[in-house]
Amino acid sequence: MNNFKKIGMTALAASLVATSAFAGELAVSGSASIKSAHTSTALGANAGKAFSMGNSVTFTGGGELDNGLNVSVSFELDQGAANNAAVTASGVVAVNTGAVFDSHSVTVSSDMMGSLTFAGHGGDSAQSAVKDMTGKIWDYQGTSQGSVASSASNNMFLYTLPEVLDGVKLTASYVPKGAAATQWASATDVAIAYTGVEGLTVGYALGEKNATEATVGDVDTWYAKYAYGPVTVAYTETEFASKADASDREFEAMSVAYAVSENISVSYGTSENTQNTTAASATNTPEEVTGITASYTMGGMTLSGAMIDIKNQGFVSGTKEEAWELALAFAF
Repeated sequence: MNNFKKIGMTALAASLVATSAFAGELAVSGSASIKSAHTSTALGANAGKAFSMGNSVTFTGGGELDNGLNVSVSFELDQGAANNAAVTASGVVAVNTGAVFDSHSVTVSSDMMGSLTFAGHGGDSAQSAVKDMTGKIWDYQGTSQGSVASSASNNMFLYTLPEVLDGVKLTASYVPKGAAATQWASATDVAIAYTGVEGLTVGYALGEKNATEATVGDVDTWYAKYAYGPVTVAYTETEFASKADASDREFEAMSVAYAVSENISVSYGTSENTQNTTAASATNTPEEVTGITASYTMGGMTLSGAMIDIKNQGFVSGTKEEAWELALAFAF
């Protein structure tokens, strides 16, 4: 009986060693931060302040295989921004504060093949990844900017080709057809970027938006960004031509960022989002957003703030929203 036990334990130990070859260590990263935000309504009334803290933890790992391929994986835990959040009929992800599993992806790459990323959740298409290269300093939930992005979804592929010319980067993405409420048809995007001139980045991307049958259309973006010393200037322009003319959009944005010193930086940006509709002019006014941000870093602490102004919010003439944010982050 003892001999059988010994043989069984030896076989089990061997199997555990063999299985461990497929496992890897994951590094954990996160941050400590506290933020306060305030929003005013169209009439200037106090809509209240919100306090929050950073609650995202990311597990990452990877390495080189015996065949020369590099593999990396990433999993994010983030309360209230999960991949299993409910999706409405219009394709908008609803808030689900009870779920915690968020963005996750696997990337396989090599110098010869380029890189292939499979995003289980939180992936960007080739176009949505560059829809606004101006820094998103006006990225605020009260705006209508989300309408200028092509389709992105769970369980999608993004492929980056190996460098064929110096400074040229080519990417392509594919989003399969899903349930009608979330993805009416498959979508394919392509993008090209050029960085062959010091400090300059220019690019173009073309994609498809197929969230619902009524909003099927093409989205194209071109952008330019130039950094000279402490100053960075960026400009982007996106057009969405849909099956339904009333869903057409034209988005234009620019920003200027200035690094005052190693510890202080400020940015200013403005954008205009226009819809093409036959509705009354009161609901056909371009939405205008301006914002300014600043940050100060000292001894592992970063204090940052933003002031955002939205005119004609939701394309309705005369509406106005103002918001500010103040955050304190710690590095340790």
